[in-house]
This record gives sequence, C-alpha cells and structure tokens, in this order.
Amino acid sequence: MPQGIFFLHAQGYEVEVWAGAQPPTRDELLARTQGADALLCLLDDKIDADFLHQNPQLKVVSNYAVGYNNIDVAAATQLGIAVGNTPDVLTDATADLAFALLLAVARKVLDSHRTIGQNRWQGWEPMGHLGLDLRGKTLGIVGLGRIGQALAQRCHAAYDMDILYTAQSPKPEAEKRLKAKQVSFNELLRQSDVVSVHASYRPELAELFNKDAFEQMKPTAIFINTARGGFHNEQHLQEALQSGQLWGAGLDVTNPEPMRPDHPLLTMPNVVITPHIASATLETRSQMSYIAAQNIVFGLEKKPLVGFVNPGVWG
Repeated sequence: MPQGIFFLHAQGYEVEVWAGAQPPTRDELLARTQGADALLCLLDDKIDADFLHQNPQLKVVSNYAVGYNNIDVAAATQLGIAVGNTPDVLTDATADLAFALLLAVARKVLDSHRTIGQNRWQGWEPMGHLGLDLRGKTLGIVGLGRIGQALAQRCHAAYDMDILYTAQSPKPEAEKRLKAKQVSFNELLRQSDVVSVHASYRPELAELFNKDAFEQMKPTAIFINTARGGFHNEQHLQEALQSGQLWGAGLDVTNPEPMRPDHPLLTMPNVVITPHIASATLETRSQMSYIAAQNIVFGLEKKPLVGFVNPGVWG
C-alpha cells in the first residue's frame, strides 16, 4: 500500500510498517499498537473490544477493506475511536472477478485447462467439457448493493439475464434499470440459475448457505461467493457438489481462510477457487491504500472520514 504510506509521510506523520511476510500475530499487533494514535489494519486483524480497551489511546482505526466485521464498531464508538473503511473503490474489481468466476465455472475453464497438463487431451470431443449457456438465465443476487448491482449489470447486459435479489430494503432504481425483482431468500434459491453473494457479513448470517439452502437450489445452479467465506458451510457445499445437488461453484472466499491445500474442493472439476483476490488490481489496491490513509489523517484531525463507519463517534 505504498500510495497510502507516501501520503501519510507527506502529511508529516511517523509511520511504523509491519515488514513481515506473514501478518502479525495478535500479540505482535497489540505490542506494536501500544502508544499509537492510529491503526491501519487488514481484514484478518481481529480488532475486538479487548484489543481496543488495551489501546484506548487510539483515535482512529482504518480498515484496508470495504468490510469491517473484524472490528468491534460498538466498542470503538464507546471509546471515542473513529472507524474507517474503503467503500466504492473496489466495486468494479470485485464484480469483474465474480463475473470471471461465473464464466470459468459455467464453461469448465479450469478443468479443461488441467486436461492438457495431465495429458488427457486426446483431440476434439463432441461431448467433451460441456458447460452451460448463460443467456436468458436467472441471476439471484444476495445483497444488491454497489457490487451486487455491478455484477447484475454485467450479466443483464451481456447475457440478458433476469435479475432476482434479496436485500434489507427495496432497490427501486436498480429494479427499473436492471428489471430486477425483489423476492424472498427461499424463492431466490428455487428460481435462480446462478446465486451470487454480495451482502455485508453479520454474525446472524453465518453459514446462510448450508445443507438446507443448497437443497433448495436447482441441480443445474452455480453458487458464487466473493463476499465472505462465513456465508457458506464449506462441508455442506462440498457434499452438494459431489452429490450433483449443485452444478458448480466459484469462490474467492473460503471458510476458513486460508483453505488447506489438500481440500477436496480444489480438485473438483466443477469448482474454481481464487485466494481472496477480488480487489487485487494495481489501481484498486492503490486507491484503497490512499483512502485508508486519508481516513487516518481525517480521523486524527476529527474531520469526516472518506469511509466513515461510525459517524456519530464524536457526538
């Protein structure tokens, strides 16, 4: 995140950067944060109430992500600590990856690629590597926020897909622009040919996609998750794919992370998994670092953050 570091240095701030190849342990992060005025953290850093109470001198915690379920926002607010995130900037990058996963699963891109390296490609096969057409199919979006709408736009424009969605509130503008229809979660599962998760993660939504949910989906359906691994039960997903209850899955997030290298999902022909890279473009990560750094500067100056998670923190 050099752009953000350069920005902080340019503003005259002393910056300590963790240089380890692996993220710091909790104890290491606690030790490094003692006496600091601000913390720029990652999704894997658990900034819970205990952590915050051990660092009450913090004025701002800036998350290098759009999600912030790794931070106890209520505890931070109680302690007068501003919390920031990096919204909007990673919308297109994440939607692009979800779209890429969908195409890769639907057309068996990864499995057919493997056949070459494994010397299983013997020539053109009339019935070999048959995938699924997407034109005219139904896309179900769980959480029609910015990223969900961006994926819906891609699928609607490219393949004239019908759009169903679930959300905490209606999205009339999206309904008009994308011809989207709000339905119940169960109806979305039953009617969709593709189900893609884009909701903000909350504890009550843990393993929303479990055995019961997968059993309601079409046997020709594809499951896409680029939001948080906690949304799906990985064992239940594996069983649904192995039994033919689901046609395929594309994941950029796993439960837990990182996924163990011998996990059966990694060798299944109808699954494509990437290592949490949805925002991994040069432009997006650079802009994320800049916003995260801006949040720190604005938080220290008690100005509104660019991504302000708890705007009422200062009363």
